[in-house]
Amino acid sequence: MSNEKKGLALEKINFILMGISIALIVLGFFLMSGEATTEEAFNPKIFDFQRITLSPIVTLSGFVLMIVAIIWNPKKSEK
Repeated sequence: MSNEKKGLALEKINFILMGISIALIVLGFFLMSGEATTEEAFNPKIFDFQRITLSPIVTLSGFVLMIVAIIWNPKKSEK
């Protein structure tokens, strides 16, 4: 038997990064939400910086961070 620790394939830092990425994705979708334009009234806020630029960047960064969190392999110290 070897003394290597067997268990999960991912480390604690992977799960922390996954949690941060999920929070970024939820935040991005929250920033996209708001009142819509109806047939009776046009809402110019649908073309606001927050909905058109900021929220897709936040959401995309959350998805990219999720990929990094899954692939991340922390250096293991050998003793």
